[in-house]
Amino acid sequence: MKERIYKGCKREVPAKKFNNLKEILANCKEEFGDKAVYKFRNPETKEHYTMSYSELYDDVNALGTALISIGLKDKRIGVIGENRYEWQEAYLATTCGTGIVVPLDKALTENELLSLIERSEIEAVFYSSKYDEMMQRARTENIGNVKFFISMDLEEKTDDVYSQKELTKLGKDLIKNGARSFFDAEINNDAMAIMLFTSGTTSQSKAVMLSNTNICTNIYDISSVFDLNKDDTLLSFLPLHHVFECTVGFLYAISRGATIVFCEGIRHIADNLKEFEVTVMIAVPVLFENMYKKVMQGIDKKGKTKTVKFGIKLCKFLKLFGIDYRRKIFKDIHANFGGKLRLLVGGGAALDPETEKGFTDLGVDTYQGYGLSETAPVVAAENPFNHRLGSIGKTFPSIETKIVEPNELGIGELAVKGPTVMLGYYGNEEATKECMIDGWFHTGDLAYIDKDGFIFITGRKKSVIVLKNGKNVFPEETETLINKIPGVKESFVFGKPDEEDQNDLKMCVEVVYDKDVMKSEYNVETEEDIHAKLWEKIKEMNKTMPKYKYVKELIITEEPLIKTTTLKIKRHEEIKKVLK
Repeated sequence: MKERIYKGCKREVPAKKFNNLKEILANCKEEFGDKAVYKFRNPETKEHYTMSYSELYDDVNALGTALISIGLKDKRIGVIGENRYEWQEAYLATTCGTGIVVPLDKALTENELLSLIERSEIEAVFYSSKYDEMMQRARTENIGNVKFFISMDLEEKTDDVYSQKELTKLGKDLIKNGARSFFDAEINNDAMAIMLFTSGTTSQSKAVMLSNTNICTNIYDISSVFDLNKDDTLLSFLPLHHVFECTVGFLYAISRGATIVFCEGIRHIADNLKEFEVTVMIAVPVLFENMYKKVMQGIDKKGKTKTVKFGIKLCKFLKLFGIDYRRKIFKDIHANFGGKLRLLVGGGAALDPETEKGFTDLGVDTYQGYGLSETAPVVAAENPFNHRLGSIGKTFPSIETKIVEPNELGIGELAVKGPTVMLGYYGNEEATKECMIDGWFHTGDLAYIDKDGFIFITGRKKSVIVLKNGKNVFPEETETLINKIPGVKESFVFGKPDEEDQNDLKMCVEVVYDKDVMKSEYNVETEEDIHAKLWEKIKEMNKTMPKYKYVKELIITEEPLIKTTTLKIKRHEEIKKVLK
């Protein structure tokens, strides 16, 4: 293991280099031992209890030993379920010496999941009781190549369904009797260790092949930039099958000795933050934006807006002299989050600069990162010393980025090269060749890089709207502005043929509105009045933009936009729905 000090930070953060996840697991026991890796609440007594890093190490080795003993060495193993300890134990037991792990998206429909089980060619699958009926169907209909069905919840083997708990006990007995198969298993760091499906529809989703080198290099880079440590408690909220949560919120967290708490659901976030005294949270930006709105609404209702603004100015002045009083001055606000929350990291979509700045001003440092499944995942991220509003930060130390075919504004497709880039798409050489050109992975995202190296994402290459005059409109930019209008839950900007010039497009928007906010904010209730008020607000917004970007048509609805399981708008499907 090597150590790196990342000079991109004004303070120097030591980072260990691991070659594979097995080394991370061994380091967990050696360096953190009896420290809590997980904190739980007993559902009956409501009392807290913990699991140590040593216990995690022993359980993973035992489960891995058992998996090898039943014939799963070098096989593909699926994992599906809620964020929980058993999910993470199964993931590590597979990747640290058994075979290839295939995390499956728990939000997909039954037919979609069964299709992925077949496509991935897994021979075993770990699953929670929520999927009992689906797995029963897979067994009776002989879907795919699955030979071992392993329940996360059963206490013992029942009707040919294995118990994960029982397998772990079996492994411990085998180890006591001298079994070394899992301990001695050699890891090929550059071979496929993880198969991840992208968030397209089942027929379109691609299977990303990632290696230990991919993942561990990314963990090394994250450790170089962020100072997560053994005093931190991280709330696991995003689904673990999502590579952002898995790499950053799980594997990186345990590599640094942090404690993980599993969120009980979106309605319980505030309670979980307080109860477990969470210090760090990783999530999609929309969650942070909603949290910030509620904070500001609370401040406004109490008539403390001027007081808070003065406090922010005072804190900025004191910071010039190296004094940080944010947490003291805004301790009442911090109490809403348990009083310990210090860091928020957003990924998966653009973070609203107002939210990023607002939380940071109040003493909860808020940054955004950028990445994709194909890059294991993080390509760039802000940190306390490389921070510029609206940007995704700077490129991580181990990789390179460049802008392909930039226009006169320097905007072009972002490409990435380095050891975190995937091995390719499994069974899809054509798709691999389309995005991998001369060793560079073409992300499909449009961006520019400023003179200081900060990267700014402007939109998806496929979603950019090209007008007759050659101007490009990035719908995401306009959506960000519209989403700030009170009463707007979300929006979808698209182009459609202009009645006055069929060879050109006019900008239109579909707005999902909040009926309660429309009533409380504007005192309007009928659909006609809601449309009129929102159109008035959009026309005001138009005046802040160049004329070619003006929104010329508004559609309103209460129906949520069609999204992927990672909450990205399915633009092609949404536009079909709107224009039908």
